[in-house]
Amino acid sequence: MPTSPRLFLNLRSTSAVLALSCLLSACGKPPGGPPPAEGTPVMGVLAVKAQAVSLNTELPGRTVPYLIADVRPQVNGIIKTRAFREGSDVKAGQTLYEINPATYKAAYDSSVAALAKAEATLQSTRLKAERYKELVGINAVSKQDADDAAAALGQAQADVAAAKANVDSSRINLAYARVDAPISGRIGKSTVTPGALVTASQATAMATIQQLDPIYVDLTQSNAALLQLKQALARGDFRKAGANAAKVRLLLEDGSAYPLEGRLEFSDVTVDQSTGSITLRAVFPNPKADLLPGMYVRAVLQEGVKESGLLVPQQAVTRDGAGKPLAYVVSKDNKLERRALETDRAIGDQWLVRSGLNEGEQLVVDGLQRAAPGIEVKTTPWSPQPKPAVAPVAQRATPATPAAETTASAR
Repeated sequence: MPTSPRLFLNLRSTSAVLALSCLLSACGKPPGGPPPAEGTPVMGVLAVKAQAVSLNTELPGRTVPYLIADVRPQVNGIIKTRAFREGSDVKAGQTLYEINPATYKAAYDSSVAALAKAEATLQSTRLKAERYKELVGINAVSKQDADDAAAALGQAQADVAAAKANVDSSRINLAYARVDAPISGRIGKSTVTPGALVTASQATAMATIQQLDPIYVDLTQSNAALLQLKQALARGDFRKAGANAAKVRLLLEDGSAYPLEGRLEFSDVTVDQSTGSITLRAVFPNPKADLLPGMYVRAVLQEGVKESGLLVPQQAVTRDGAGKPLAYVVSKDNKLERRALETDRAIGDQWLVRSGLNEGEQLVVDGLQRAAPGIEVKTTPWSPQPKPAVAPVAQRATPATPAAETTASAR
């Protein structure tokens, strides 16, 4: 029996719908198969290793002269000459100024003459006393005359001693007319010139000499930091850096390192009540006078060595809402564990971890944006990337405008 065209079209439509439904459903599956599962996060990890870590402290400080002396006159007079160049180096005992010595030379000569007179009188009195001593034995003179001669001898001897003292005093004053350098060092500007009147022990110094080689650096450290250091040493957290633990390095105000190494001299025994800090004093060689008094510097002191210190990259440590440090480690079954850390200090671009990590654990450094406790991850070794060098900027050609391109294609 022949099939009608209408029935044939209906059958074809039904078959097409069934085929399309089968293709779309794929036997109950969505088109294209099931959605791909999210990939397992890949984490860059670093094995935590214990190592000896040198613990350094940076302290602010000021340079101070090793020796300093104000030059002042010890006698009155008019400055006759100045025998140095301002800002130059002088030696101890070198003549700096000369005060007009005329009056002091006259006083010295007078005292010398008075001494000679006293000595001549002493000689005559001594001979008289010796003769009277012999004559009194044979009753040629009275005992009273002999006693008077002996007393005159004693007085003459005292006059000679006083004259000698006057000579010494006048000699000292005459020497003080020449003002010498009390110490070796660099002399500053002079406050007086030839012709100026100076007085003994005046308040204003004529000049100041400072010894700059070596030179002191006075440092300031908080008492709390010193107590923490002592407690850490007592706990055995780290040992002292050996016999040379007192060595100090210096950073100048422009950030450059001073080439010569110094040593720590002493620590003050008194805490400043206003700042709660103590003063440490270091001494540095300064042969070229690169360090001048009053300069601001930063000193790097080596506190000690932590034998089993754990250093981790700073990018591996995050913070919670309270600001406490956190880190993630990968367990043996490749799952993440979150750890609360206690950090001691930053050393370069790393944290020194006091607690929260153990040696040998796999610390997550890269991929923390996808980290969550308990998830399974894949690991890959992480290593710090070298900083890229800054390449010179190349000159780029200016791209053609559409109008220019149209004109070019038309041509």
